[in-house]
Amino acid sequence: MKPLDPILTVAWPPHAHCGRTVIGRMTEIMVALMPAAFLAVAAFGMEALRVMSLCCAVAVITEYGCSKAMRIEPRTWDFHSLLIGLMFAFLLPASAPWWLAVVGSAASVALGKMIFGGLGGNPLCPPLVGWAICRLSWPDVMDTNATMLSSALPAPLHQLKAFGLESVQSIPLTDLLLGRQLGGLGEVQLLGLLAGAAFLFLRRHLRWQIPVGFIAGLLATATVYRMIDPAAYAPPLFHLLAGGSLFGAFFLAPDTSSSPIGRIPAVLYGLIAGTLVIIIRVYGIYPDGVPFAILLANLFTPLLDRIRPQAFGMRREDIAARGGGHE
Repeated sequence: MKPLDPILTVAWPPHAHCGRTVIGRMTEIMVALMPAAFLAVAAFGMEALRVMSLCCAVAVITEYGCSKAMRIEPRTWDFHSLLIGLMFAFLLPASAPWWLAVVGSAASVALGKMIFGGLGGNPLCPPLVGWAICRLSWPDVMDTNATMLSSALPAPLHQLKAFGLESVQSIPLTDLLLGRQLGGLGEVQLLGLLAGAAFLFLRRHLRWQIPVGFIAGLLATATVYRMIDPAAYAPPLFHLLAGGSLFGAFFLAPDTSSSPIGRIPAVLYGLIAGTLVIIIRVYGIYPDGVPFAILLANLFTPLLDRIRPQAFGMRREDIAARGGGHE
């Protein structure tokens, strides 16, 4: 007797798909980083290519090793670890020794991602975890100004911190925009980063709330300090174009796992991160406060995610009793 066809077929959710995949998203983000990577090689030579290649290779190997140790299926094919390695390399000086690239990229994947269970579970931006470990452990090696003394390029944030505003007033803003400054080999390639950000906006991989909030918070805070004492504090555009501000705004702060989901939480998150950048640059011991500012803003994400829209059909009193909010 022929078996009857099933009346109801049950399948795993989700039942509706947007057509996007993890590997597609990671691939397009890496494509967006390619202009800055090419400009880094053009500016710093084969040393930049060495650092980027080593960081990417170690990141992939680390994820594979961690997956085997955790007895889970390796997912190196989704290119996420490759992206983490490339973004970490962007934060390093082109003169970084091989062991620093190995330790930092391995820490970014192992302590920034895999220790939390893998993709989607990390509360902090993975490349910044590795950067913070290296920056605190080996500050002299991570100091771009100290490790690239032979370069004729200026180090605007170091000069501002060490010698005051007068030391950077002669640096044209156009030079900063064109990447003629010392810093992480990829984070200072501003034209490449802007081209990559435009590509991500067009492909709808980047929400406007976090970058706009970040830049607004940075510019507003810098403007306040500038109004307090124009002779002591740098202008807002200088802070926007110097260091890793744009890299943080468009690529680091919008990290999906460590940033809020809602629109208002995302704007507030960006404002917090941008404001902290200027506060750290003014009062901190580190010239560029972007990585630490984003890491601190990541800690606000669980709190900001509690700001939720009012559920349809529920009273305000019921939402308040449950600890919810309004967007």
